[in-house]
Amino acid sequence: MGKKKEIGKGIRALLGNIESPVSASENEKSSLGTVRMVLIKNIEVNPFQPRNYFNDEELDQLANSIKTYGLIQPITLRKIGGNQFQLISGERRFRASQKAGLEELPAYIREANDQEMLEMALVENIQRADLNAIEVAISYQRLIDECQLTHESLASRVGKNRSTITNYTRLLKLPPPIQKAVKENLLSMGHARSLAGIEDKGIQLIAFNETISKGMSVRALEKWINTRFERTTNDLRANTSSLPPELAKIKDQISHRFNHKVMITRDKSGKGSISFKFKNDEQLNQLIESFLDD
Repeated sequence: MGKKKEIGKGIRALLGNIESPVSASENEKSSLGTVRMVLIKNIEVNPFQPRNYFNDEELDQLANSIKTYGLIQPITLRKIGGNQFQLISGERRFRASQKAGLEELPAYIREANDQEMLEMALVENIQRADLNAIEVAISYQRLIDECQLTHESLASRVGKNRSTITNYTRLLKLPPPIQKAVKENLLSMGHARSLAGIEDKGIQLIAFNETISKGMSVRALEKWINTRFERTTNDLRANTSSLPPELAKIKDQISHRFNHKVMITRDKSGKGSISFKFKNDEQLNQLIESFLDD
């Protein structure tokens, strides 16, 4: 129970104090942006959920993480009567929490017709100065998932660049220890963004531990990544081995700057090209946004 209280504490700060006494009518309105603990036995999955396959190995990994760190990002529920709720989003987290043996989960409670009010509440609270980067990221992701907003439309609503939205939401893919450190202000947004640019989770954690143990600045972390990670993982790959050391170093710096793999080719006459690799449309969009970020 102590862990659950600790987990809930950081999340509750996201959208206001839910401990304040309110009247019954006010409680209906205030529930839109608050977190409460809900018994798993009172939650049913959405029968219209389009996703019906969940990788067992990935669920086991998430369940083990939840056992250690708790559920960092709450699920979202719709009240359907009495103490019964239905999942709106977070079925993967819900299933992993069941595997982890939890009896209750932190959840946002939604009403069927509160779309506009929820959007306004989330946008308003994102402007608060006391939110850490993970709390901002959770708010952005909720707006994207629950209000069917694109990164571009969300950026317009909150007055940010699209790349800013992308940089924040990518933090939610970081391993739980790193997210927890950001929430506890042990890491800055700059640190987290640099760590998010590392594809290998194992290397992410190594870089994270080095940052914490040595108290590295963001600049020092970026240098560590360039010298200890980029050169190591890309060494002897593609055309790196044929590049002069100075060009290989520039290649690594460009790759880290845009969080994408880069190739530099050059013939004996000095002619060549620089190309960026991407795996899917999401990575392509991230790359384009990085180019356009001013």
